[in-house]
Amino acid sequence: MIALALPAQDSGTFTPPGIDEMHLPAILPWGAHEGFSKQMLLVILSVVIIATFFILAARKQQLVPGKLQFAGEMAYGFVRNSIAKDIIGGRDFMKYVPLLFSLFFFILVNNIYGAIPLIQLPSFSHVGGAYVLAGLVYFTWIGIGLKKNGIKYFKLATVPSGVPWYILPIVVPIEIISNFLVRPVTHSLRLFATMLAGHLIVMLAGSGIEFLIMQENVLLKGTSVLVLVGAIAMYMLEALIMALQAYVFTLLTAIYIEGALHADSH
Repeated sequence: MIALALPAQDSGTFTPPGIDEMHLPAILPWGAHEGFSKQMLLVILSVVIIATFFILAARKQQLVPGKLQFAGEMAYGFVRNSIAKDIIGGRDFMKYVPLLFSLFFFILVNNIYGAIPLIQLPSFSHVGGAYVLAGLVYFTWIGIGLKKNGIKYFKLATVPSGVPWYILPIVVPIEIISNFLVRPVTHSLRLFATMLAGHLIVMLAGSGIEFLIMQENVLLKGTSVLVLVGAIAMYMLEALIMALQAYVFTLLTAIYIEGALHADSH
């Protein structure tokens, strides 16, 4: 932010990086604007990493687990107990653990890419991936609601119980917009926006440090230290948010599933 406020100096004005610079050219272009990008490669790599880790962790199951087995069991237990069981409930949660487990670690690994030097590109800083995951969750909880309650589910999801009939013309449209239009959009944009903003801030700080170091003025060179301190703090905050957003996305998925399962009791 210090660099952004600087006036024109010895080597010219500071030009902050833009969104286009975050999304690198395609590795294998096959069209005018699209191709096999670095983000696609990282998404595929994340599946390989997750599958390899948990296969190795579960390969030699022992009564007294080793370090790898212990790590795998702790990771699985966190999603199973702290998200699925606590939110969905004791009777129904087990069948949804695989979905929640996959979502959590898939998002976590793809977010953590942004904190790894040389990679430094969270996959969900591109909105397409966030839309796909939110769409998958959207149709999943609607399907669960229809399977449990039939077509009556749409009434249960949009007509709150106990509301006087004369208020329903106002409440029902709000519920429809909130549950079936706004919910999937916010579910995706929350993940995308935080990853994009965090990555952009780190890029901005890095560009600002480079700009200040190139100045001939010694005082300006010294301010690069302040920008560096701020960049490190933002880097640590971004790493925390990367893990937090994986948890929030999975937690909301569990909440939506629970709402679809127990729509008749809400």
